[in-house]
Amino acid sequence: MDYKTAGVDIEKGRAFVEHLKIMAPNIGGFNGTMEIPSGYEKPVLVSGADGVGTKINICRIASDYSTIGQDLVAMCVNDVICSGAKPLYFLDYISTKTLDSNVTQIVDGIIKGCNISEMQLLGGETAEHFRATDYDLAGFCTGIVEKNDIVDGSNIRPGDYVVGIESNGLHSNGYTLINDMLWRNKILYKEMPELLDPTRIYAPLVQSLLDEYPILGMAHITGGGIPENLPRCLPEGLTVDVNYDAWERPELFNKIQVAGDITEEEMRNVFNLGIGFCLIVPPEVVHYVQEYILGFGMNSWIIGEVN
Repeated sequence: MDYKTAGVDIEKGRAFVEHLKIMAPNIGGFNGTMEIPSGYEKPVLVSGADGVGTKINICRIASDYSTIGQDLVAMCVNDVICSGAKPLYFLDYISTKTLDSNVTQIVDGIIKGCNISEMQLLGGETAEHFRATDYDLAGFCTGIVEKNDIVDGSNIRPGDYVVGIESNGLHSNGYTLINDMLWRNKILYKEMPELLDPTRIYAPLVQSLLDEYPILGMAHITGGGIPENLPRCLPEGLTVDVNYDAWERPELFNKIQVAGDITEEEMRNVFNLGIGFCLIVPPEVVHYVQEYILGFGMNSWIIGEVN
C-alpha cells in the first residue's frame, strides 16, 4: 500500500502549497513570521479565533465555495477590531476529505478577506481526513493596538449613542436553524440565494473612524444577536434599550420569520436582523460618524442610547 491509496495524495498537496505561495507569498517553511510595526510605544497584540459554523452546508447546496473563506476571515477580524486593534495577520485550518477545487475556492476567499482587511495570510493547515464527510474551517487572527488606545468601553457614559451599521444578510450565524428549515422545506435555497452572501468585513471602516472620532465601544453582532453581543462592550451597571424600529429590517429576515413561524424574541436572539456591527459614540459626534459611514458605502442608524 501507499499513502495515496489510503486517501492522501502527497503530490497534489505539494502542488496546492505551491499555488498558495503564489497567492500569499509570506507562506512557507514551518511557520509564519512578522515584525511588529514601528511607531508603537506599548504595543498590545489582540487575537481571536472563530469558524463559519453550519453555513458551510449552504455552500454544498449551492455548489459554490467561493465566499465562505471571506466569512471565515470576517468572523475573526470583526471580533479583533472591537478593541481598536489593526489586523496584522491571519492563519487558517481547513479539514477536507481531499484537496479539490472547492478547497482552492475556499482559500481564494480567505485571501480576498485578508486583502479587504489589509492584513497578511501567514499560513495555516490543510488536513486531508479520508473519512471526513464535509469541510470544516477555523481561522485565527492577530491585531495590534497601542496600549493607551485600547477600546474597552471604560469611557462609555449614560447619554452616549449606539450606532448600528448594516449587515450583509445573515453573515455566519443562525444557520443551524436555517438548515433545519431547508431540510423541512420551509424555505428553498433557490428562492433565497442571498443566504450565501459573505459576512461584511468592517476593519477598513473601523480603522478609519478611529483616526477621526472618539469611538467608546464596539460590538460585533454574531450568534446571540444584539441582546447578547451589545452588552459585552458596556461597563458594569450600564444598559441600552435598543429600538428595533430604528432601521428597516431586510426582507430576508421577514421571509425567514414567516416561513418558520418564529417568534420575534427568537429572531432577535438568533439573527443580526440587519445590524452587523455597533459603535458607541458621544452624542456630539454621532451625526458626523454616520456621515462618515455613509461615505464608506454603508448605512447606519441610531439604535439606542446608553443609560
